[in-house]
Amino acid sequence: MDFSDKYLAFMGLAPQRIPHWEHWSCPDAETYLTGIDYYEHPRECRLRLRELYPQLELPIPESDEPKPRPTLDRQGQSSCTDERGGHHVRWGDGLSSTWDWGLQPRSAEEVFAFSALEQGDFTNIPVVESRDYRDEEKLYQEYRQHYPPEWGDRAPNGSTASVGFYNTMFMWPLLTFGWELFLETCLDPRFERIMDEFAEINRRVFRVFARLPVNFVVCHDDIVTARGPVCSPVWMHKYIFPRYEEFWGMVKAAGKEVIFMADGCMDAFADDVIACGARGIISEPYTDYKAIARRYPERNLFLAGEGDNRILTRNDPEEIRRMVQSMVETAHMTGGYMMCIGNHIPWNVTPQGIKRYLDLSAELAHR
Repeated sequence: MDFSDKYLAFMGLAPQRIPHWEHWSCPDAETYLTGIDYYEHPRECRLRLRELYPQLELPIPESDEPKPRPTLDRQGQSSCTDERGGHHVRWGDGLSSTWDWGLQPRSAEEVFAFSALEQGDFTNIPVVESRDYRDEEKLYQEYRQHYPPEWGDRAPNGSTASVGFYNTMFMWPLLTFGWELFLETCLDPRFERIMDEFAEINRRVFRVFARLPVNFVVCHDDIVTARGPVCSPVWMHKYIFPRYEEFWGMVKAAGKEVIFMADGCMDAFADDVIACGARGIISEPYTDYKAIARRYPERNLFLAGEGDNRILTRNDPEEIRRMVQSMVETAHMTGGYMMCIGNHIPWNVTPQGIKRYLDLSAELAHR
């Protein structure tokens, strides 16, 4: 059976052509690459982009109805506030969602009084994974509807079918309470009960994932910033890593592989994440991917995110070539590598730089 390059990379099986996993939200680049105005003909533009750069695997809009052009930033205004006071910036062809998390608790005492299990239903609480977690079977049906009925409880062999979860563990208190209250309360002994209850919510989630017809589970947790860890290794080994090992063990026992996703520099915690059972890591260019690959020469880890959008934006042909060559060098160190601009390809990245990167990748990104 011929497996896709993407599946082979996920599994560390060294496809000859190194595939892409790109975080894409740059309409102007789509117009530049295709010669078709993204806003006037969004479907036609994407269809042409798929012909030119199928490796991006971007979804095709159902309608070719014109999209309104964003005004933010084009008129010198860098942000705006909605009627609820939510803060937004330009994102893709529109605005970002609101990232003012932790609007419910107002004090440390309110944090310590909060019960995730008593709450249960997070549908109307902005925590990204805003769902009702009280009934595990209903939660399963909510996820199961997104996969073909004929698959039953197993994805086809070689399929890249996946499910993702943003709040693998660390994001739960961060999003529920907000940065300041999280950091104010996370060292208090009373925080242990809070994390135990979030963990119970996630046991339900990962039991559901174990039943889904998927081959991969993408687990997101921003446990680091661009400068490294948020919390100490001691704190992480108490509250986070044991839960990773438990949750990932559930899905791995069901034949699924775990891909870990985090923004920032993963150098300090990469080994811990891999020890917990992750097949590999997708992060940002602040991470030393070559060092990680060197430590696991026989594991053929999945690694992605080494590309840097700052280099694309500078649009220096030689600098972009050096970046792509360095990424390909890392790919020769592990069979699980994917080309990826780890810090995203947002609306304000230079289209010419993006084209250079994609074309150089087509030329050089192979084994």
